[in-house]
Amino acid sequence: MPRKQPTVRQERLGRELRKLREAAGQSAREAAQMLGTISVTMSRIESGVTGVSEARVRRMASQYACADAELIDALVEMATDRTRGWWEDYRDVLPPGFLDLAELEHHARYLWVISTAHVPGLLQTEAYARAVFAYMVPELPASELEPRVAHRMHRRVAVERDDAVEYEAVVHEGVLRTRVADRQAAQAQLEEILRQSERPNVAVRVIPFDVDGFAGANTSMLYAGGPVSQLDTAKRDAPHGGPFLDAASQLARFRTLFRKVESASLDPSRSRDFIHRLAKEL
Repeated sequence: MPRKQPTVRQERLGRELRKLREAAGQSAREAAQMLGTISVTMSRIESGVTGVSEARVRRMASQYACADAELIDALVEMATDRTRGWWEDYRDVLPPGFLDLAELEHHARYLWVISTAHVPGLLQTEAYARAVFAYMVPELPASELEPRVAHRMHRRVAVERDDAVEYEAVVHEGVLRTRVADRQAAQAQLEEILRQSERPNVAVRVIPFDVDGFAGANTSMLYAGGPVSQLDTAKRDAPHGGPFLDAASQLARFRTLFRKVESASLDPSRSRDFIHRLAKEL
């Protein structure tokens, strides 16, 4: 049965299969004929509207002369994944982008974050998250505000579960000093960042105000590593969402950008000391 609203992950699988077909120089009609189906079905598969079996993914890869075994296995994993994640509890409650972000974080091999506006979502306290969402214009009613806060808190499972994702966040000093709520909430937020940074899979780096050579004050991004580099995903991180990007040129740009911003930051140990000092100043 066709999906009414494919997820970003399902759409990504379809795009990757289309890329393989186009790289092989085959039209959708030619590929459909070789698979014993029709063009409409091929179109639905490549748009994520219709699912595809492991056997068909492997047959497509063979037909398209794709010899990248790791990529093929990764596409099979995407096609056959039947995970019903915690984010499904928010379907029809929150916009689809919230669910897609949680699913992306769940499947990521690693996460890189640059934040120059707000504390990264996975490191936020409940009070901080509520203050950020409450600042929206027009103001959200409680029936919409509270699910957003609860969802953001639940996202932290990505760095806290047994098979937690490797997470590196580069945060500007201005983010740490900005009080989105009150002094007490700011103190608790710094303590939460320090607590999370003690995890072996979490690294937090700070860019101080007085560092030389940092001109990326408007840079906020999320980079999610896939099972193979071709399946990485990037997005301009923002409090209220942003598009997912996966073109090869875009991914290369964001990888370079992250390393460039990272080079202006303190190492994790010095960053922890820095945050400790800020906390004492409050």
